[in-house]
Amino acid sequence: MAVSLLQFHEVSDLCIGKPAVKSLPPSATIREALVALKRGGESFVSVWVADRASPEKKACAGKVCVVDVLCYLCSEENISSPAAALGAPVSALLRTKDSSLVRRVEPHSSVLEALDEVLDGAQNLVVPIRSGAGRKKLPGGGGAADFCWLTQEDFVRFFLNSIALFSPAPALSVSDLDIVRPATLAIRPHDPALAALPLIRRALADQTSVAVVTDDGKLIGEISPSTLAHCDEGAAAALAALSSVDLMSWIDCSGAPPEAAVRAVKARLREKGMEAMIELLEADLSPPFSSSSSSASSSSSSSDEESSLVAERRPRRLRSAGSYSAKMGRRSEEAIVCHPGSSLMAVMIQALAHRVSYVWVVDDDYGLVGIVALPDILGVFRELLQQPSERE
Repeated sequence: MAVSLLQFHEVSDLCIGKPAVKSLPPSATIREALVALKRGGESFVSVWVADRASPEKKACAGKVCVVDVLCYLCSEENISSPAAALGAPVSALLRTKDSSLVRRVEPHSSVLEALDEVLDGAQNLVVPIRSGAGRKKLPGGGGAADFCWLTQEDFVRFFLNSIALFSPAPALSVSDLDIVRPATLAIRPHDPALAALPLIRRALADQTSVAVVTDDGKLIGEISPSTLAHCDEGAAAALAALSSVDLMSWIDCSGAPPEAAVRAVKARLREKGMEAMIELLEADLSPPFSSSSSSASSSSSSSDEESSLVAERRPRRLRSAGSYSAKMGRRSEEAIVCHPGSSLMAVMIQALAHRVSYVWVVDDDYGLVGIVALPDILGVFRELLQQPSERE
């Protein structure tokens, strides 16, 4: 029955209600990309170029988000002049990115064909929007406005809606299914956040996160690209100045850190000879995140500000449903976690409920065991779909 489910569904079924993608030309500046991200409220925007085979049409060259910008500003070649780097073309953000992360599939393709693209490494699938009743065709067809995105999350939701067809696998634990992978992207709380830059780039490419762990392996939080994506350019200054644990607190301010934190970051940047990064804290990109707003109360002394921005993190009791997504206020110390014995279905529901593409796996003492990512989950369903044909 599971195989017949896919035989009667095509990619267009997953696109129902999807909005058209937001786009930029490759000549747009990084500053303009930031403005577009802020104005549109999207996690990322797509960059479109002329299709090599049909120059009159457009092809998606990739996608960019705030995290791409932050990593670019903090790179070795730009950290001494980040304000000038904002004037570079947005295409500069794509040079180090794998172009295969975004792939085109046709609306009449089968869900199984599209799933194979995702399992082959695609983060997003760009799908032409079919013209139909009630849908107005935009002039100059073939542009970004004629396409929508499909994500790994869309496929997980598709399988969850038909979960009974795959019984009993959804009731098995993630450990029994052998889909808990090692958590290789990890950093210590008091390591410089700048040292995590390569890990953040990798996490962005993998759609996972960077674990912040104690010396004895306890998970106390994360530096997640999905939460960094809702910060502004000032987070680049914080990334250059702070420790990993302090960066977690900065991210939790959601673009409006208290004045005490801003002063502490500026002081540390001066100590490190990175005065140019201070400009990012004072930048006024329209429409701005309110980086100049201060907290209602800030009574700590200057010495307290400079010694630490946050209280010591303590491992929290295991919670499988007590956090919120980045857009809903989830804090960096409230990583979404499960047990090795958690069922596949429970982990799917967690990931979808919190809008994350991974779930950390911890033991009873909050020791980090590993991570389950959405491609791991989708791989289980792909294998289940393969089994009937193998028996035949």
